[in-house]
Amino acid sequence: MDASWLKPISEAKYLVVDNAYRYRAILRYFYMQHERMRQYLFPEEVYAFLKQYDEFRDYTEEDLQQDLEQLVKWKNLIARQETGHIRTIEEFKKKRFRYQCSPYTVEIERMIRTLEQLGDTFGGSLEKTRFDRLYASLVRIESIIQGGFAEKRDEMNQVWEETFDYFKKIIQNSADYIAYLNGENMEERMMSDSFLVYKEQFTAYLRDFIVALQKTSMQIEKLLEDLPEEGILRFIEHVVAYQLTIPRWEGTAVSREQWIEEKLETWSSLKEWFLGRNGHESELSFLQKQTNEAIRRMTRVVQRLGERHHHFRSRKKDYLYLAKWFSSFETVEEAHKLSAVVFGCFHTKHLVAENDATENIYHDIWDECPAEWTVKPRVRHYREKKKPEAIADKQKEKEETLAAFLAAKKQEEEQLAKLMNDGKIVLRELPLVAPHIRKTLLSWIAKAMGREDRIAKTENGWKVKIVQQEGTIELEAEDGTMIMPNYEIHLLEGGE
Repeated sequence: MDASWLKPISEAKYLVVDNAYRYRAILRYFYMQHERMRQYLFPEEVYAFLKQYDEFRDYTEEDLQQDLEQLVKWKNLIARQETGHIRTIEEFKKKRFRYQCSPYTVEIERMIRTLEQLGDTFGGSLEKTRFDRLYASLVRIESIIQGGFAEKRDEMNQVWEETFDYFKKIIQNSADYIAYLNGENMEERMMSDSFLVYKEQFTAYLRDFIVALQKTSMQIEKLLEDLPEEGILRFIEHVVAYQLTIPRWEGTAVSREQWIEEKLETWSSLKEWFLGRNGHESELSFLQKQTNEAIRRMTRVVQRLGERHHHFRSRKKDYLYLAKWFSSFETVEEAHKLSAVVFGCFHTKHLVAENDATENIYHDIWDECPAEWTVKPRVRHYREKKKPEAIADKQKEKEETLAAFLAAKKQEEEQLAKLMNDGKIVLRELPLVAPHIRKTLLSWIAKAMGREDRIAKTENGWKVKIVQQEGTIELEAEDGTMIMPNYEIHLLEGGE
């Protein structure tokens, strides 16, 4: 574990303290000016910006100076004394400062801006072109490896950065968009009538993504399987060698071997995302399933909405047409036939029978054998007739079972007695034992370990005490070997 993971981040304190609104307003102004390429600001500029708002109506320059000093202590701001244009010694003693926001603060404010724009719902997208770009970058890596690494190292580094930039965007955007489709707000919107307007757009968008994904993913999987590990390692070595040539004033605490190992793990993550690991399903397959499930869910919602609209639709015209049709018949028999077709048979009886002959859903009921169903009369005093049966005497079987059980227990007690050595059973010294002996010993240990004094009474009347020694042992039995703590079972006499 890296020691930097455990350090507190003092630069984030300004977000949760009591006067957070003051610190956040100051640092937001510094961040906005940083984005406009203005690195250093005077306190007068910050004060003029804050006084434009009603929240800072009673804010004084002394308050601003205290806040700036506190932000410098938290390492959110970097203070630099302005020594130019000093006319008097008093001005120099006042230590006129200019302030610059630290890199941590810039990244924190950038993250907060992203969160503010995100809102309460997930963003993301399912861009089918990113898979094509990723495939093109991987093809570029393959050509560099097959060409004997004739390209310059800066070109290799650019190809590597582009590859994982596409890969990172695929993961982030697809995960966010799937979470957006599975969100509670999306479920509520799907149930509204306005969703029918966007149904075709959503379905076409997801369907096009699935088609492009299935087309390009197979090419990417084949390419990742064919790329040699030795070639990837040499490619990564060239990338790391280029990155080490970039001059950095503070240097780097990461060695060349650590960089190579880190990039190898990154490459392994890319392969596992597309190919899976140790027989497990890949994240690509999971993404396909999630997208297909989203399409099916939308289809079901649209079907339910259509049925609801059809249910409330007026059928007045249909009934008028049927009434005219009925009135056109000359005989009642013809009207009965039409009624049977339109409304079905009246006063029909349905018979239900249980038949588990087949589970094939395409099998017709006419192909099945007829089932018998006993109809019972619906009267209050009806009782099924039962034939009186004699009570069988099973005393002999009980005695034989009891004798066999006692013989087995006696044999087990004799086997346990043979394992005793000087009044104790040392599990480390036991030979190959039967499975039921091992089960008996483990039951004694479990019963004794549940008591504070580690003493238990067994089924055969023995009083045993469990003593745990250092280390672990291997208890060998006929059905396998068990690794367990080093226990000894001591037989007590008279409770001692």
